[in-house]
This record gives sequence, C-alpha cells and structure tokens, in this order.
Amino acid sequence: MPANAASMATRRFIKMHGLGNDFLVLDARAAPISLTAQMVRNLANRHTGIGFDQLILIEPSDTADVRLRFWNSDGGEVAACGNGSRAAAALLGGQQRIETAGGMLDSAALAGGAEVDMGPPRWDWDAVPLAYPMDTGALPLAWEDLQRPVALSVGNPHVVFFVADAAGVDLPRLGPLIEHDPVFPERVNVGVAQMVARDHLILRVWERGAGATLACGTGAVAAVAAARRRGLADTRVRVSMPGGDLAVSVRGDGHMLLAGPAVVAFTGDVDLEQYQ
Repeated sequence: MPANAASMATRRFIKMHGLGNDFLVLDARAAPISLTAQMVRNLANRHTGIGFDQLILIEPSDTADVRLRFWNSDGGEVAACGNGSRAAAALLGGQQRIETAGGMLDSAALAGGAEVDMGPPRWDWDAVPLAYPMDTGALPLAWEDLQRPVALSVGNPHVVFFVADAAGVDLPRLGPLIEHDPVFPERVNVGVAQMVARDHLILRVWERGAGATLACGTGAVAAVAAARRRGLADTRVRVSMPGGDLAVSVRGDGHMLLAGPAVVAFTGDVDLEQYQ
C-alpha cells in the first residue's frame, strides 16, 4: 500500500440537519469520492459509523454551479432530497444553480437556512412511477384505513394520504407495507397529512430507504401539491412535522418553493477505507 494511501482516504465531512432530518455531507469538487451501497450503509450506522438519514455528495458540474447526489441510509442512491438540497444550499451560500438526477434546482441561502425551487410536480402515472395507469389524484387503492392517496413525483415518488389525525396512524407498521408494494416499482415515500387550515397542515412521512424521519423536504412539497390538487390548500402553507416547520409556496408557474432551517451540527475527518 502506498505510504500516503491512508491520508488520501481520509476526507473532511460535515454533519448537518434540517429540523432533525440529518445528513452527512462530503465535498468531492476538488477530488472525486467513490461510494458503494455498503460504504453508505456502514457510514450510516449510528453506533459504528457517523449516522445519518441521507448522505450528500457535492460534485463539480458542467451545467450548473454544483452537482448534488443523494443516498438514503439503506445504501440506495436517490434522485432528489428536498431537505438535503436546502442543507447543501445553506452550506454553499448565496444563490446556486444545482444539478441533481431529479432535475435542475435554483437555491438561495437565507439566515439559518435556505430556499430551494423544487420545480413543478409531475402527475403522470409513469412519472411517479406506478406499475400501471391509474388516476394519480385518487389511487383506487387502500392499505387498511389509509385509502385513495394522491400520487406524484417531486423528483422522487410520493403518495400522500389525507387523514383526520396524523398522529394516530401506525406509520412504522403501514409505511413499509406501502413503500414496498409492487404497485410502486421504484418504491415510494409515504406521507400522512392532516389539514389544520388552508395555510397549515401536519405531516408525518415514512421515507423510502430511511424510514420515519423527523422532517422530509420533498414530503412537505408533495403534501402541499397534493392538497392543492384536492382543493384543500392556498398557495403558501406551513408544514408542521415532528422536527419542526417548513414553508412551501407555489409560484404562478407552478414551481414549488421549499424554505426552512438547515444548520451545521459538527465537522470531522473520516477514513472512508474503514467503511468499505
């Protein structure tokens, strides 16, 4: 092994969170970082690794200021992460054009956080995607008392159920059943939303590949988009989740804007070779 191999494998990391939804951020703009699913799972272990809901890799981009890639704690790479995009935007500062596998995003750093333009939602059944054509405004499906959800893509797949009491839903039990249902060929994020007023909803999310998290940015965007499609919400909505509140607003062109806090928890160095 070359004498400098250990030092080459040691990389600076930043641990961030947005309302308790936590991220490991690695900056690969100056030197590339190669990750495997097993490495991500090992790093995500909260007892023997660093621990996180999602890993964010910042890379150079030919078409934007930066490129962001996202992995869930189960080792699966995903196209979009709303809170993760906000965290990276807050870290980078200023205004950024961000390339992701889910599309181009524009962001602006705010005091203590950031706002990200998540683009317009996609409603076509094959954009979600679903296994076969259905009305995405009210899927003719039910999982016990959770019935007829709205399905959409906001860079990643979501179903949103509107319920009278979000806290009363057994999401740890029902979430995995819905996430892994064959009707969702790429699995799905599961949201249960309770409308408090036209400008306020309560949301819990079972995240695909991460489980129940304290907050979910794309889940908040999906819930507001779904509420708008059902005629339940105005153009600016406060979304209350277990970790706190996010603000989602809808522009005249249909783009969804996600704003809220994102902060650095701590920084350190990690020898990536130890987690292969």
